[in-house]
Amino acid sequence: MTQFLPPNLLALFAPRDPIPYLPPLEKLPHEKHHNQPYCGIAPYIREFEDPRDAPPPTRAETREERMERKRREKIERRQQEVETELKMWDPHNDPNAQGDAFKTLFVARVNYDTTESKLRREFEVYGPIKRIHMVYSKRSGKPRGYAFIEYEHERDMHSAYKHADGKKIDGRRVLVDVERGRTVKGWRPRRLGGGLGGTRRGGADVNIRHSGRDDTSRYDERDRDRDRERERRERSRERDKERERRRSRSRDRRRRSRSRDKEERRRSRERSKDKDRERKRRSSRSRERARRERERKEELRGGGGGGDMAEPSEAGDAPPDDGPPGELGPDGPDGPEEKGRDRDRERRRSHRSERERRRDRDRDRDRDHKRGERGGERGRDEARGGGGGGQDNGLEGLGNESRDMYMESEGGDGYLAPENGYLMEATPE
Repeated sequence: MTQFLPPNLLALFAPRDPIPYLPPLEKLPHEKHHNQPYCGIAPYIREFEDPRDAPPPTRAETREERMERKRREKIERRQQEVETELKMWDPHNDPNAQGDAFKTLFVARVNYDTTESKLRREFEVYGPIKRIHMVYSKRSGKPRGYAFIEYEHERDMHSAYKHADGKKIDGRRVLVDVERGRTVKGWRPRRLGGGLGGTRRGGADVNIRHSGRDDTSRYDERDRDRDRERERRERSRERDKERERRRSRSRDRRRRSRSRDKEERRRSRERSKDKDRERKRRSSRSRERARRERERKEELRGGGGGGDMAEPSEAGDAPPDDGPPGELGPDGPDGPEEKGRDRDRERRRSHRSERERRRDRDRDRDRDHKRGERGGERGRDEARGGGGGGQDNGLEGLGNESRDMYMESEGGDGYLAPENGYLMEATPE
C-alpha cells in the first residue's frame, strides 16, 4: 500500500540516520585512579601563618544590641527633627489659626466618620458658632480626629468647655479643651514633645491613664463609679447565686419531704390492707368454725337416729364376727401409723407461720372434741344394745361395693369418721 504513496510522503516513513558514537571527554568517577592517597592536615601545618601575625578577632553584634542601636539612632534623629521643627513653629503666625483664640474651643478624639455639620449640631446648643475648622492629613486627606470651634461669644465657649467634655458623638466620647497654642506661653503640641497628659512618657509605672485636661478628678470619679458599678454587679451575681442555691436546697427538701410523705402513705395503705386482710381472715375463720360446728351438730343428730333404727336388726340377725372391715387394730387410735402421721404433721407445722399454727391448733382442738363426743355417743349405743354381737355402723343394709366406697372415703381433717366405715374405740367413762 505504501508503494503507491508519493515520494514526499514516503520520506516521512524513512528511518533516521544512526546516532554517531563519540568518546567520553573524561573518565567516570569510579574509573579515575587517584595518584595521591588521602591524608591528614599535618603536612600543611607549616603553611599556616603565625598566630602573632594574625589580626585580632572581631566581635559580631548580637540581635538585641542591633535593635538597641537602631532605637537610639531613631530617637536621636527624632530629637533633631523636633528641634528643627520647634525653631520653625510659631502659632501666632500660622495661616490656619484664625479668629479669636479666647473664643476657640479645641475638640479631640472625634470619630473619623463625624462630619462638620454633625459637630455644628452638637455644639450649637451652647451658643452660636462662628467657624469650625476640622484638621485633615496632608498626605492622605483623611481626618486626624480633632477640630477647632470658634464661638461668637466667649461665655458660650466657657459653657461648652464646662459641659461638653465627655459627650458621646457617633459612639465616641470627645475631649473638650481651650486652645492653648496661642493662649499659653511656651506651649508645645504633642508632635513637638508637648501636650497635656503623660500617656507616652514610658512604661506603665510612669504613664497616666487619662490625658487632656489638667483636672483629671472627673475621670477618677468616673473610674470609681465604674468600679463601684462592677462591684455592685458582682455582689448582685453572688446574691443571685446564693438565692439559687437556697432555692435548690429548698426544692430538694420539699422533694425529699414529698417522697417521705408518699412512702408514709404507701406504708399506711399497706398496713390498712394488711389489717383488712387479717380482718377478712378472722371473719372467714369464724364462719368456718361456725360452719364446722353446724356440720358437727347435724352429724351428731343424724348419727343418733341411725343407731336407733338399726338396733333391732343388730340384736337379732347380726352373726357374731371379729368386727367390721373398718375396725381399728389392737393399738387403737394411738397406733404406729397414727404416731407417724403426727410426727410428719408436727414437722410440717414448724415451717408454717404463726397464723397457720393457730389455725391448726384450733382444728386439732375441734377434732379432739368431736372425737370425744363421738366416742361417748358410741359407748352409750353399745351399752344400750347389750354389749354383745357385732356393732352396727350403718353399713349392714348396703352391698359390698357401697360398703367399700364408704370405707375408702376420708373425713375433712384427714381422719375417717365412724359413719364413713371406720370404727373408733369408745372412750372410757
